[in-house]
Amino acid sequence: MTHPSSPSAEPVTPASEPYEKRWLALGVIAMTVLLVILDATIVNIALPAVSADLGISAATQQWIVTAYTLTFGGFLLLGGRIADFWGRKRTYLVGAAGFAIASALGGIAQNEGMLFAARALQGVFGALLAPASLALLTVLFTDPKERAKAFGVYGAIAGGGSAVGLLLGGVLTEYADWRWCFWVNLPVALLAVVLAIPIVPESKAPGDTKYDIPGAVLITLGLAAIVYGFTRVAEASQTNAGEAQAANGQIAAQGGRDFVTPASGWTDGLAWVFIVGGLVLVALFVLLELRTRNPLLPMRIVLDRNRGGAYLTSTLVGAGLIGAFFFLSLYFQQVLGYEPVVAGAASLPTTLGVFISAGAASALVPRVGPKPLMVLGGLLAAAGLFTMSFLGVDSGFWALAFPGQLLLGLGLGFTFVPLSNLALVGAGEHDAGAASAMLNATQQVGASIGTAVLASLSVGAISAYSADVLASPTPQDPAAVALQAQVEGYTTAFTWAAALLVLGAVAAALLIKATKDDLPAGDAPVHVG
Repeated sequence: MTHPSSPSAEPVTPASEPYEKRWLALGVIAMTVLLVILDATIVNIALPAVSADLGISAATQQWIVTAYTLTFGGFLLLGGRIADFWGRKRTYLVGAAGFAIASALGGIAQNEGMLFAARALQGVFGALLAPASLALLTVLFTDPKERAKAFGVYGAIAGGGSAVGLLLGGVLTEYADWRWCFWVNLPVALLAVVLAIPIVPESKAPGDTKYDIPGAVLITLGLAAIVYGFTRVAEASQTNAGEAQAANGQIAAQGGRDFVTPASGWTDGLAWVFIVGGLVLVALFVLLELRTRNPLLPMRIVLDRNRGGAYLTSTLVGAGLIGAFFFLSLYFQQVLGYEPVVAGAASLPTTLGVFISAGAASALVPRVGPKPLMVLGGLLAAAGLFTMSFLGVDSGFWALAFPGQLLLGLGLGFTFVPLSNLALVGAGEHDAGAASAMLNATQQVGASIGTAVLASLSVGAISAYSADVLASPTPQDPAAVALQAQVEGYTTAFTWAAALLVLGAVAAALLIKATKDDLPAGDAPVHVG
């Protein structure tokens, strides 16, 4: 058998002994998983500096984020199948190297077009890297206790990486330059490539590996359209709220009472064109997959009750989680007046909670099974968000924000570890990449839907509060009203995000039937000769 030190090594074959370097491989894979998670948030805090330096207008600024999420979400399922058929190690190496190159291009960007293109390229290579990484973990760790530990590492990164991204983005923007938000990826990705060549084994799907090109086109366009449609709703809601708030401030300062109500982001006709069009494309994709001989996404992956429940839970958790980090970052900076680096540091209790519970969950999954932990995790995370719904203009960090974030982190760790395990176990050697891509896709689509829904609800609360207070006969300070209105919007978002996580816990409780005895799934260990 060919030694795995060659990227073109032949696929490894099942044997009686597990791969001896599997824990080293986990360390290598964890580095690049963190890169993909970080990159979704690391640029957020740097947006004002990036826009000012490159002359990017407020109208197009969102594309710094959207260009990444569109390509990442759109290409995930295709990336998962490429990993299965072309080789998971080979796909991982190409994804990591490409991610490094795209990051370098982003760091040297001289205009908005170059930056947007670099972000889109990061998304494409991230869509190769993410499912390949998770699929490699699936085939490397087949003992239930070892797999739970491996997914404990993955769950900790998935749950805490976003908060770390906010901190790192703040530090790099404040003490170095926004370009380092991109360049910081280079040494990590290149080190991962160098280490992966001798350490990570190759594996491929057995049997027929013919690509489903029509299916790939349909689902890539469909997912990208859905993500973009909901992104437009969120952006329109925020833009309309900002314009209405500025206008109302002027009206109040002049003693007027005829206040402006912001238009709903859901009235954006083009957003609905993309959302409906994307749903139609996804429906056509499902019909095609049911009839084709070599589907991109075999429906057995989704229709399995346990995996289907895991994917639905993943969507709801993704929708609620995005609200936590997005609105909490705004609260720290715009209400409490924290500098970017302080705002990033203030987000770390979530990461602390994730690390604590991910370690506990990795030990508990083989003993109690995935369902109790997923239900407990969803309820704990929801309790954390609900705690933060009581935040006010003068709330102290330690009184509400710290315990709320700690609870949120504890809940996410208890959720992500069994969720990652359950969504992939039993998918089989042939479909590991497709199943892992589906898990990533549900989180990405959930995040885009959650951003749109929570932003709309937040804007509605801001406008309702502003109109009520400013219309009262008692004189009010417009600046104080605007600040309190923002808090009303954020806390409303936290409340509804908590509701989404409760729904995720309910979905896990009703749909998932797997017990601890179902987790091993009889997968044979990977052996390298």
